[in-house]
Amino acid sequence: MNAFNKKQSTSASAVADSMTIGQLAKRFGLSRSTLLYYDSIGLLKPSARSRANYRRYTTEDAGRLEMICMYRQIGLSMVSIGEILNSPKSSARDILEKRLFALAKEISRLREQQHMIIRMLGDRSLRKRIPVLDKEGWIALLKACGLDDAAMNKWHQEFEKYSPLLHQEFLEGLGIPGVEIDLIRKWSQV
Repeated sequence: MNAFNKKQSTSASAVADSMTIGQLAKRFGLSRSTLLYYDSIGLLKPSARSRANYRRYTTEDAGRLEMICMYRQIGLSMVSIGEILNSPKSSARDILEKRLFALAKEISRLREQQHMIIRMLGDRSLRKRIPVLDKEGWIALLKACGLDDAAMNKWHQEFEKYSPLLHQEFLEGLGIPGVEIDLIRKWSQV
């Protein structure tokens, strides 16, 4: 068998072991047009074409699509996904860290919106139905556990020593205004 026939035979067997665009789309619960879009932007190119020039996808392509779906699920843009899949691992870490910090900021903004809506409605009973803990609720919980003001101050000091950023995020999550958070963190650093 010459090199040309061997290559043709390998290509033919690769096509036989591969999936059509419809099969791949169904496997991942995506539309055919989504896969065509991924192809058009270079995110997921088919590994082979059939004799009739239909796209054929290998198990490696399916693995790449699985990664694409995972990255989409955590909210990454197509550009970021392309960078991760086509770059060294250090690039992936940077992109994922940026996404993690963006999510933390978004969660903080959403918590702040929850607190604002509850205050606007003036209905404190909403706190029992919506999983939102505010400053007053947190203080009541700590007092119910037997902590006095000195013990709560110590708690803040230890939290600030343990993780200043986490302490900041926690206080923001309670809906405490920024000026008050700055004061709490300042006396916590003593």
